[in-house]
Amino acid sequence: MKPVKVGLLGLGTVGTGVVRIVEGHQEDLASQVGSPIVIEKVLVQNKSKARNVSMDQDKLTEDPWDIIRHPDIDVIVEVMGGIGLTKEYILEALSLGKHVVTANKDLMALHGPEILAKAQENRCDVMYEASVAGGIPIIRTLVEGFSSDRINKIMGIVNGTTNFILTKMSQEGASYLDVLKEAQELGYAEADPTSDVEGLDAARKMTILATIGFRANVALEDVSVQGISSVSKEDILYAKRLGYEVKLLGIAERQDDLISISVQPTMVKQTHPIASVNGVFNAVYVYGEAVGETMFYGAGAGELPTATSIVSDLVAVVKNLKLGVNGMQGSLAYKEKKLKTDEQISSKYFLLLKVADRAGVLARITQVFADFEVSLESVLQQPTPSNPEVEIIVITHDANKAAMKKVLASFESLDVVHEVKSVYRVEG
Repeated sequence: MKPVKVGLLGLGTVGTGVVRIVEGHQEDLASQVGSPIVIEKVLVQNKSKARNVSMDQDKLTEDPWDIIRHPDIDVIVEVMGGIGLTKEYILEALSLGKHVVTANKDLMALHGPEILAKAQENRCDVMYEASVAGGIPIIRTLVEGFSSDRINKIMGIVNGTTNFILTKMSQEGASYLDVLKEAQELGYAEADPTSDVEGLDAARKMTILATIGFRANVALEDVSVQGISSVSKEDILYAKRLGYEVKLLGIAERQDDLISISVQPTMVKQTHPIASVNGVFNAVYVYGEAVGETMFYGAGAGELPTATSIVSDLVAVVKNLKLGVNGMQGSLAYKEKKLKTDEQISSKYFLLLKVADRAGVLARITQVFADFEVSLESVLQQPTPSNPEVEIIVITHDANKAAMKKVLASFESLDVVHEVKSVYRVEG
């Protein structure tokens, strides 16, 4: 049996995991695809560096073109990260008829349509399961498992760092800055955590999921993004008291072919299954018209979970290769993108207001909601000892985003409202 030869771009944490799985599971892989899968060449930054996995020195190269233009390599596996040069390498590989497996969420979120178009033009496969939610097979599920259904909502915890931080704040009553420091010490958060904590990483993943789920080319700029850096211990305490957990959720919704995508701290009812997803774990909730509610849960990162998704994609490419059907999946994004306006985006909201402690204040606040036709589900007043302020907690019924913006703008000019401390979407 002629082996299928693979070129590996990158030998960091995930690349090492790919080598371990491919070399350690040869019998299982060969039984699935009908031939051995061999890692022919590996791109590294420094050939002489000590490694956590045993590699034949002759297979290592510091020149990416040794792999991309190698005549015997059938599949390129990209785990090096980055955007500019990586995009160039992948487009060149596709133009040479090589199939691509990548874990690069940034690249696929920003340049996915161009890369997939080049793949189709050259009858090549591009697989990117590992770009979202690590070891959870969510992309393949959306593409294949929901191929006969119509997805109306995708809601997910797709960033483990922020979920770890919010879980610790909820369970231990710790502050955001203290838990962020701990996350950095444990290696869950980068020295510069901006991409994670400001929601950018989750936004890129939701761009990919929404594109697949709604069959339309969603761009990163279509995602409304808010991170967790302003979430306080007080917010989480009030949420728990009211029966909610605070989670950074990516939410993509469709109604009558109009779509909206956001990433934001959200108060999730404790009875909803996604509220119990803790630590660095990820979960993606999908609602289909036919199947109803489903949820997918697992490790969102790490050497072996992510490598498992990559090798699963590799197996899919090789199976297609054996059947002669590479590049025949068709366009995943064949529908026109129609985004909802703020008037069409609707949800419940939680507000925490600091207001003057005097008669008539509550009436003036509720009148503002009434002026913009936002109805209220509940209103709680919390006195603050030895302070001339009180805290008012409001949970609305479903209200459109435009109306809520007008409510918040009115509060800025209302003398009795000293501060709009927190505003969160409410789910479940």
